[in-house]
Amino acid sequence: MTDMTQDATALVTRMASAAREAAAVLATATAERKHAALIGAAEAMKARRDAILMANAEDLVAAEARGLTPAMLDRLTLDDRGIDAIADSLRAVAEQPDPVGRVLAEWDRPNGLHIQRVSTPIGVLGVIYESRPNVTADAGALALKSGNAVILRGGSESLHSSAAIHACMVEGLRQAGLPEAAIQMVPTPDRAVVGAMLAAQGQIDVIIPRGGKGLVARVQAEARVPVFAHLEGVCHVYADGDADLEKARRVVLNAKTRRTGICGAAECLLIDWQFWTKHGEVLVRDLLDAGVEVRAEGDLAKIAGTVPAAPEDFGREFLDRVIAARLVDGVDEAIAHIRRYGSGHTEAILTENDATAERFFRELDSAILMRNASTQFADGGEFGMGAEIGIATGKLHARGPVGAEQLTSIKYLVTGDGTTR
Repeated sequence: MTDMTQDATALVTRMASAAREAAAVLATATAERKHAALIGAAEAMKARRDAILMANAEDLVAAEARGLTPAMLDRLTLDDRGIDAIADSLRAVAEQPDPVGRVLAEWDRPNGLHIQRVSTPIGVLGVIYESRPNVTADAGALALKSGNAVILRGGSESLHSSAAIHACMVEGLRQAGLPEAAIQMVPTPDRAVVGAMLAAQGQIDVIIPRGGKGLVARVQAEARVPVFAHLEGVCHVYADGDADLEKARRVVLNAKTRRTGICGAAECLLIDWQFWTKHGEVLVRDLLDAGVEVRAEGDLAKIAGTVPAAPEDFGREFLDRVIAARLVDGVDEAIAHIRRYGSGHTEAILTENDATAERFFRELDSAILMRNASTQFADGGEFGMGAEIGIATGKLHARGPVGAEQLTSIKYLVTGDGTTR
């Protein structure tokens, strides 16, 4: 074991020990104190606006020097609106019902036992994320709301921005009289810390990765701690033969161009032959006119301005103003394509045919399926969760947007009356 690895392991051990103690306090903290901590953090965000913007500017200068893509820079950038949005998200989480201690089900048994299934915190969360500094607030808020302590390991690109936001979260905890170790941030960009977190069995209860394919692949390959899988967002939009043209044009353009660097951005457009016969190249032309590089296959590749698609363009998360496109013969072929190339994140169908939409919903098993709506809505805030830690694409425990409710586990409370077996 190298000195660097030893140092990282020692750091994670210290942080996890403090988090475990904080988690014991949070598990019994009142809803009012958690609410106060989140409101205090939101107020601190606004009070420290200038410091956050200065920290973000420092990150942006370094990121540009490193040659980050425009989409990555977009994810990293904070402005006044972004800070207001983070503060509003903290308030939204604060106002949600407390997910801890809810009685999910209860029943009586013939043996005289009364049984309740109750929601309970998981314990200590480890969140590993890349360039989006707002995740610092989202993850901290959702962990706190659900009674969990959290260790945050942000990317080196957002180190200063995340530290400034983290200071606001700690201020909220301090004002509410909750342990500051409830929300901790790894103070170093050392990649060895990621390995130490992934190996922290018995110290961290679950790892939540939020980032690109490389990060998620590493987490899934190395983790000895349970993982909420957040695979890449290879999101598809399928324009069915019975799609409304104007709805389709609005949705396709928004799904690709609103923000290209988020996991809910459309990465592949499937156009039904019937739609193509009726409306021609309009969807592709809209994308081209918006400055999107369309990597097209077959007849679509004959449209002036498109680029011939390579086989690897299908199933690829571009996170940029690039989209793959191909024609399909009916909903069956669209479903088959998505099953082969999708990542299980979000898929949308554009159609006025109820039977076709129902079939699309029934036969695909992605975490989120949409009809006549942009894939950019794949977001916990848009789902009314206030915020999210990520979109879980696995099938165990949490799936889809991971909000406060999804960050709880269960326990059973069993009451007898001197009952024996």
